[in-house]
Amino acid sequence: MPVKDVYNIEKEKVAEVYLNDEVFDVEIKEHLISDVIIMQQAGKRRGTACTKNRAKVRGGGAKPWRQKGTGRARVGSRRSPLWVGGGTVFGPTPRDYSYSLPKKVKKAALKSALTLRLKENKVIILDNYKLDEIKTKAFVRILKNLGVENVLVVDANNFNLTRSARNVKNTRVLPPEGINVHDIIKYENLILVKPSIERIEERLLS
Repeated sequence: MPVKDVYNIEKEKVAEVYLNDEVFDVEIKEHLISDVIIMQQAGKRRGTACTKNRAKVRGGGAKPWRQKGTGRARVGSRRSPLWVGGGTVFGPTPRDYSYSLPKKVKKAALKSALTLRLKENKVIILDNYKLDEIKTKAFVRILKNLGVENVLVVDANNFNLTRSARNVKNTRVLPPEGINVHDIIKYENLILVKPSIERIEERLLS
């Protein structure tokens, strides 16, 4: 069972915490991490690209010229894809790119991502992340104390923290319920506020 030091916002050690080895000390399955990130990215695709086929192009109601006797190729509509301004053949149409993976796969990938960051020594555990007011400068000062810049912070229902961090580059704040593989891998460091650890473990072991 991994043991991790707990710090305050001045980076002074105040305690130790035992992490569940079924969440923070599992076999790292990189292919699952990759699969889940691709799934998350696919869900963000807008899928709004659209072209007009010959049925949607304006005009073309009348036959351009008679079938025979002109010496020209027979044509039935000005909307033919062969003509300039005609319809597009096999062009993109609006679609939904999202898909889902089994819950077990998503949980295993999240456990792998958490284990990876822990083994890389990129996880900092804080006893609390208290901000008395919405103050970006105070948030940045705490990050400097901890010696991190590119960071994902996980804390529950901390309104002042979320608001203070929203304009800071390469930083994101999420509740324990919102932690995901893509953000863990995207940000170099992970800050877990101690009460959130229980909720993460509860979510992944249920």
